[in-house]
Amino acid sequence: MIDPIAFQFGPLRIRWYGLITGLALLAGLKLVLWQVKNDEKIKEEFFLDFLIWALPIAIIGARLYYVLFHFDYYQANPAEILSIWHGGQAIHGSIIGGLIVLYFMCKKYQVSLLLALDYLAPAMILGQAIGRWGNFINQEAFGRVVSPEFINRFPEFIAKQMYINGAYHHPTFLYESIWNFMIFIILIILRKSEKIIKGDLFAIYFMMYSIGRYFIENIRTDSLMFSGFQVARIVSILMILIGLVILFNNHKSDHKLTHLD
Repeated sequence: MIDPIAFQFGPLRIRWYGLITGLALLAGLKLVLWQVKNDEKIKEEFFLDFLIWALPIAIIGARLYYVLFHFDYYQANPAEILSIWHGGQAIHGSIIGGLIVLYFMCKKYQVSLLLALDYLAPAMILGQAIGRWGNFINQEAFGRVVSPEFINRFPEFIAKQMYINGAYHHPTFLYESIWNFMIFIILIILRKSEKIIKGDLFAIYFMMYSIGRYFIENIRTDSLMFSGFQVARIVSILMILIGLVILFNNHKSDHKLTHLD
C-alpha cells in the first residue's frame, strides 16, 4: 500500500490526495487561461475570480453531496464531516456547486454562460482525469473483486494498491481517468471545428463523461445509493439528457449561435 502521506514536516502532514487535487486544479486553470488568452469576449480575470469563489463552493458541494448519502454514518461521527483529507467527495456535488457560482458570475459580469462553459469543459475533464489518482492513493473508488490473473494485466504498482481487504479489485479509478483523458483530447480537437458552436463542447463533455461514468459505476463497490439505485447512474442519465437538449437547441435550423472562436 502506498503511504497516503507524501511529506511530513513535524506535525504538518502533506497528503498525496491534496497534492494531486492541487495539480488537477492548476492544470485546469492553466488550460483555461491558455484558451482565453486572445478572446475579447471573455477575460482571464473572469476565470481567476471564478476560481476564487468556485473552489470553496465546489469543495463544500462535493462534501455535502457525499455526506448526504452517508447521513447515518456522519450523524454518528460528526467530526468526520470536515475530514476531507480522508476522501469522500462526490464529483457531481462539486460540478453542481461550480455551475451555480458560474451562473451568477455570468449574470453579474454579462458574460455568455455557454461560452464560459465551453472554456471550462476541457479544463474540468482534465482535472477529473488527474484527480482520480487521488482516489488511487486513498484506495477508494475501486470496483468489484477480480482474480490475480486479471489484476496482473496492470502495472505492478496499480495491482498492489488494488489489493484491499484481502482481495484484488477492479481499478475503476483508472478506467475513469483514461476515459476522461480521452474526452479531454476529443474536446481540444473539436474546439477548432467550424461545426462547433457555443454550448456544444460543454454538452459533449456532459454527455461523454456521463456515458463513461454510467457504465463504470456499475462495477464500483462504493456507490452512493438512493432507494436501491446508484445515484451516480441516475445523475449520469440526467446529464446525458441535458447535453442532448443543449445540442438540439444549438443546432435547430432557426437557432444558430456563434462559433466558439
